[in-house]
Amino acid sequence: MFHVPVMDLEELVKHKLLPGHKLIAAVQAGLVQEFVKRDRALALIEGFEAADVSAHLDIIAANKRSGAVPAVEVERAVLVLCSTAEFLPSSPSQFFIESVLPIDARFKYTIDGLEISHRSYALTDGNQSAILLSLSSSRHQLLFEMTFSQKTNIFVSEVMKAAEGVSKRKAPTPEFTWLKPYLNNSASSGSSKPSAAGDHNQNSQQIFTIEGGSPCLVADLIGMSPEGADGGSQTVNSDGGAGGDNFIETGRDVVANRASPSHKGGLGGSLAAEDEADLLRVKDITLDNFALNQSTFYKPAVMPVLAGARESHVQHMMAQRQGSYTHALPLTVFVGTWNVNGVPPSIGLIEWLAVDPEPPDVYALGFQELDLATEAYIFQASNREPEWRAAVLSSLHPAARYVEVKLVRLVGMLLMVLVQEKHAKHVSRVQACTVPTGIMNMLGNKGGVSVSLELYNTSVCFVNCHLAAHVEEYERRNEDYDCICEKTVFVGPSGLQRYIRDHSHIYFFGDMNYRISASPEVNIRKLASAGQYETLLKLDQLNQQRRIGRVFKGYSEGPINFQPTFKYDKDTDSWDSSEKQRQPAWCDRILWAGEGIEQRIYRVHMALKISDHKPVSASFSSQVKVIDQAKYRRVHEEVMKQLDKMENEFLPSVSLSKSEVVLSPVHFLELQSETITISNTGQFPVQFSFIKKLNDEECCKPWLKIHPKSAFIPPGGDCVVRLDVKVDKSSAWVLASGAEQLYDILVLHLDGGKDYFITITGDYVRSCFGSSINALVHLNKPFCEVPVAQLIDLESSAPQKTLELPYAIPKELWYLVDHLHSHALSTEGLFTRPGLSKELCEIRAALDAGMPSRELGVSVHSIAQALLVFLEALPEPVVPCSLYPAALRAAAEGYLPAKQVVSQMPDYHRNVFTYLMAFLNELLVHRHENKLDASTLGSL
Repeated sequence: MFHVPVMDLEELVKHKLLPGHKLIAAVQAGLVQEFVKRDRALALIEGFEAADVSAHLDIIAANKRSGAVPAVEVERAVLVLCSTAEFLPSSPSQFFIESVLPIDARFKYTIDGLEISHRSYALTDGNQSAILLSLSSSRHQLLFEMTFSQKTNIFVSEVMKAAEGVSKRKAPTPEFTWLKPYLNNSASSGSSKPSAAGDHNQNSQQIFTIEGGSPCLVADLIGMSPEGADGGSQTVNSDGGAGGDNFIETGRDVVANRASPSHKGGLGGSLAAEDEADLLRVKDITLDNFALNQSTFYKPAVMPVLAGARESHVQHMMAQRQGSYTHALPLTVFVGTWNVNGVPPSIGLIEWLAVDPEPPDVYALGFQELDLATEAYIFQASNREPEWRAAVLSSLHPAARYVEVKLVRLVGMLLMVLVQEKHAKHVSRVQACTVPTGIMNMLGNKGGVSVSLELYNTSVCFVNCHLAAHVEEYERRNEDYDCICEKTVFVGPSGLQRYIRDHSHIYFFGDMNYRISASPEVNIRKLASAGQYETLLKLDQLNQQRRIGRVFKGYSEGPINFQPTFKYDKDTDSWDSSEKQRQPAWCDRILWAGEGIEQRIYRVHMALKISDHKPVSASFSSQVKVIDQAKYRRVHEEVMKQLDKMENEFLPSVSLSKSEVVLSPVHFLELQSETITISNTGQFPVQFSFIKKLNDEECCKPWLKIHPKSAFIPPGGDCVVRLDVKVDKSSAWVLASGAEQLYDILVLHLDGGKDYFITITGDYVRSCFGSSINALVHLNKPFCEVPVAQLIDLESSAPQKTLELPYAIPKELWYLVDHLHSHALSTEGLFTRPGLSKELCEIRAALDAGMPSRELGVSVHSIAQALLVFLEALPEPVVPCSLYPAALRAAAEGYLPAKQVVSQMPDYHRNVFTYLMAFLNELLVHRHENKLDASTLGSL
């Protein structure tokens, strides 16, 4: 299988170094600012003091020939590098130097807040997964979070050795003149390699946040030598002249009036220690006495935030000007879909995959029902996958050579993406995602498999789906589509999430199972056989749902000029002659979204007859973007210069339509949405993002979803943010027990600006779903009539108010099982066909109100799914977690060990277990009617 690797970090850093300078170690890290972590790279480099680079090289070459020890003094420094790319950079042009920390006498480092003396040190992870490394110099104090790895260990050890070497150095204090080109590069990040010229770029400054995010300016590493060339000290005030204590100002004015520093004698003068303390003191906060508190909820940063404020703006401005440095490359994309009904590939696939005279550049092939064996559903194992993969590889267009980019399978759904060999090196950021939408959105008999990739410089997403079956289940198919779109997430190395909709080109295809909704008077078979497709397509469910805007908004589908693809007798072109006599339909479809895509052909392949579906394919001419690197660098430099100018004149500013959201009462599994409008009131584009608070794993609570989490807003523009609140099995119990409240604070962060806080408050209406068995058996009245205080008491470890004669099992559980026992023992598809979300909410409301479920006019499939949701939402499973290991062992050892495990269960859990086993056994008695077996029921 082919994966295109991102350029190695060490190689990227080496491209940034000048000749004669050596990379010692490099590692990825997260720069912690306030309570935000941003991706950075740290590099320890080595250089020499000499008149010029050629002198370095001559000395090194001579020493190498003679075997002598170098006569030059080694100096080392730490580079902090940042990327303008959305994910890991793939080329040096996307990487720039943000800060430079020379390792001199004023260089210090701490690990996890404890200063380490100069000694050999090896990191051990223990129970930790990351360390906090603080690096400080005369101008910086930076905090990094680094994951434990061999590279981390090497980097930290080498930094310690370098610092120890400084303390033992007998030579004069180094001046670090060799770092000067990197200082230029840290301010002018458009160049791919630092210039060796001696003049400073006029923008060689860093923005620091000293208090509450207020910006002030500090010259970047001016005068690191103890003595300036003129023997004096030099500072720069806000109007560009020489000065002293008045250098630091806060607020907008200092940014608007920012000017370039004045330099003398190479790197310019240095600062005495007492001058530095005065220079960096702002309201009694200095770099010397600044203490990092890892547990603080919110804290100001004393670190550079230049890249964090700039990188998203640079991306946006480069995107606006991409026409200046990109050109379109037309590629042919072949998309195919086939439901193979579990059969092996007994025939060749050339008549499907290689019927066009010219070979496609890209293949995206989706299969459904690849394997119908029970093992495929339960164990995810399949013998069919290698068989069909081999059949595909042997049937590709013979006029080209192909490389497999990605193969992903979920039960019977398989997606293969291949590209011509000549394009393989231009494929990057390959990721896959699987989303099951079967029963309870857990089983993978239905759902979607997706592949995301970067083709040249265009993001492409391929989605192969298999939606719910049966004519009447079009709404369930709509819900499956929603679920796939919501849960298909590709997470990049930096943690940034990309959804299907975030790609430039999207191809959505598969067995969508939409049928033809026709009255009994309409003879579908006769019309289909006569080629009267236009009449039938008006009755096509997918077309109907798209017309009302329910699904596939923004997608296109080519004209259908071929006969329905389903359902046929195997090995024939005859319509279904089985007992069910299923009507023809265009179940297998291919849709697309994105600019620069033109469909050339859309067809069915009638020659392949081994399945009850016919394969479908579409050929597209897709215009992908290709970046001209030389033009890109020129435009990037222009953007950086323009940004430097604008940065001095404007700060981001937004207004919120509301900063407090009060929710209506929130019920279990009922979605509630609110919107907040963010308006850009400034004169500069704004990048906002919702960020996680310190020590939090996500930016919001599990019951809350934010769409979008980040976006760009042009001046005068608005962005509507949707907040979706839904309490499900993962959060129901903590809310029902009172362990947490329906309350959250969202932090809206503006890159380069301040943070805004949005509070979310509401009341959760407790439900029997998410309540424990022990609490429910002690309720002798409808759940909704029980006081909240009593519910919280019953969920505690030592409840005070319990019934003298509690129920043997929860009455809500009895209602559900009794309904299924009375109405569904012989129903085919029970527990394998999902219910409707709307009916699940009706069932939940009825159970909480004490109304028996048999009085509801809902399908037995919704009752069955409600039973599974009820059991899955239990805070402690029927078989307690503490007994899981013993239960698994007992399953392999026989009846007596299993009986012993059951006897160890708490009383009410044992009652529920026995009751459910009796019900499942009753289902197996009727297995000939309901088509259930022990393996299927066991997998639930």
